[in-house]
Amino acid sequence: MLVLGIETATLQVSVAIGGHEGVIGLFEVARGRHHAEALVPAIDFVSRQAEIEMREIGVVAVDIGPGLFTGMRVGIAAAKVIAQALRVPMIGISSLDLLAFVQRQTDRLVVPVIDARRGEVYYAVYRSVPGGVQRLTEPTVASPDDLIADLLARGDEVLCVGDGANAHRSQIANAVTKVDFADQASPYPSAAPLVRLAHARAMREDWVQPGALEPMYLRKPDAQINWSTRAMAGRAS
Repeated sequence: MLVLGIETATLQVSVAIGGHEGVIGLFEVARGRHHAEALVPAIDFVSRQAEIEMREIGVVAVDIGPGLFTGMRVGIAAAKVIAQALRVPMIGISSLDLLAFVQRQTDRLVVPVIDARRGEVYYAVYRSVPGGVQRLTEPTVASPDDLIADLLARGDEVLCVGDGANAHRSQIANAVTKVDFADQASPYPSAAPLVRLAHARAMREDWVQPGALEPMYLRKPDAQINWSTRAMAGRAS
């Protein structure tokens, strides 16, 4: 069964196609917030690179977040349109799961940290298990100080990964002694592990129909927060 993977939850656009033999086509580009412009050409490029026609796709997988609101909407909307057109099911996987899975060989706790902007981060805690990783905490949005307090309370050796970890690296490293940071080419989630994880779930028929797939929003969109703040200020005046 062939899987089309779409990842746009961060600054990177990543598209992959793969199956039981692994990933057979991959395209990644970090162009800031130009997700809508980059995604369709990326899908076309990967399908040609892998010599796969879209009608051969059996499942569409997508990163459901947390991440940048605009990027998430672009990827999820495109994935749903493709799945509906092909009449195939979907699999949604968290961006934090994707970052953690890449570090599954470590014997330390894995803490993927994604930059949530506005002085906050998205993160969760994982541990390695045979064949992958196990999530120990629910994904959460917090300040870097709250993340540091969580790591200190655990007292375990941890491996931080992701653009949020990079953005607050000095602050985390100065406060937590048992911490290291993953050495990686890109700090963003990739469609390559998305395809691998989705294919394993597809073999168990662990999927949903397009209408049932939901994004993982851990806070309100910035625009909604701004309007709420203005409304409160207006009532106060």
